[in-house]
Amino acid sequence: MALPQAKLDATEARLDGLSLPAGAGWAVAAREEALARLRAMGLPGRRDEYWRFTNPEALNRPDAPEAAIFDAGDESPVFGGVDRLKIVFVDGVFRPDLSDPLEMAGLEIELLSEAQGKDIHWAKEFYGVLEARGQAPVARPFAALNTAFASDGILIRATGKAARPVAFIYLHEDTTSDATLHHVVRVEEGAELTVLEVGPAAARFNKCMEVDVADTGTFHHVRAQGRDHERRAMTHIFARLGRESIYKSFTLTANGVLTRNEHVVELTGDDTVAHVAGACLGDGGAFHHDDTVFITHDAVNCESRQVFKKVLRNGATGVFQGKILVKEGAQKTDGYQISQSLLLDEDSVFLAKPELEIYADDVACSHGSTSGAIDETALFYLRSRGIPHTDAQDLMVLAFVSEAIDEIEDEALAEDMRTRLEGWLSRHRHG
Repeated sequence: MALPQAKLDATEARLDGLSLPAGAGWAVAAREEALARLRAMGLPGRRDEYWRFTNPEALNRPDAPEAAIFDAGDESPVFGGVDRLKIVFVDGVFRPDLSDPLEMAGLEIELLSEAQGKDIHWAKEFYGVLEARGQAPVARPFAALNTAFASDGILIRATGKAARPVAFIYLHEDTTSDATLHHVVRVEEGAELTVLEVGPAAARFNKCMEVDVADTGTFHHVRAQGRDHERRAMTHIFARLGRESIYKSFTLTANGVLTRNEHVVELTGDDTVAHVAGACLGDGGAFHHDDTVFITHDAVNCESRQVFKKVLRNGATGVFQGKILVKEGAQKTDGYQISQSLLLDEDSVFLAKPELEIYADDVACSHGSTSGAIDETALFYLRSRGIPHTDAQDLMVLAFVSEAIDEIEDEALAEDMRTRLEGWLSRHRHG
């Protein structure tokens, strides 16, 4: 079916001036196929079902809207106290002078820009493959745009248990930077890897990560999106999980004008566990945060959890769109989904679209979504014990988001997230 003219025009305007990276080697076919997918589906508009809560105009336009650089002052960097292998990008460009050597026992780590020139590479089996699988039944145009035009990224193959996490650190120094990065992670059978992500990355950031976890593999992901108040980000994670594998991802988001995080997970092996969680802190009418999650159960005796908490104030907007699809034959599925918002004033908005689609009869699936204000009775109780109003409110906010933070398995990383949350609350008490 032909695209509406307005969508066709917007897509071609976005593509005007872009060209597929030269000398892309084994990635050429995947990039060309992604570009064809993008042209067939077109960029999103407000009439698209999964974009009616979020305006994609700033992501569709050919140039990146300007975003001022945020001065963090003496605030300590996120994960600064964690022993990790640092990989630094500045406005989407890899900086070897700021990064650690790309080597660790049990891992193969390479830059996409360098590896794609080789004749044979393990990433050929995965680059763009999971993204293409994730295009049905819901179109994800910005992911196809990413696969086609990503300037760089990191390719990681875990063959054993990594001794320490790998940290992607994204720095922003150019007020009009427009960064597109594509990472590919392959966790081999029995291997284990933790990936950390932190930083604003660019004025406008399009990031895609494809994660393939083999049988009995384990992958942990913890991400902190914050600092720059005017940044815009569109991120995707596509994951495919084998038998008895474990996949857990958590994201803490604060600040920013527009953030949309899409998570697409396929459970293809029996006895698999997948947890996706997030906490969002929004302040001000310019703040808009969207979590869109799609988890497919296509195996027996698998567990999935979606836990999302949003704290919104001064007219901020939060969105959650989450779906659990249980395919025929995926018996003994345990699927849990909860999305909740805490509105600290009458101007903030939470928009939710939870979904279940089940084609098996031996399942335990549930979903729920709530939105409300601070419990005045509980607040009165805390104040009656001598706790000042702002401190009491902060305690209740911390308790509210704790279920999401508890999804982080590493307690040191979880504690870092709690510390960041406390700091944000302290800075925004009089906002």
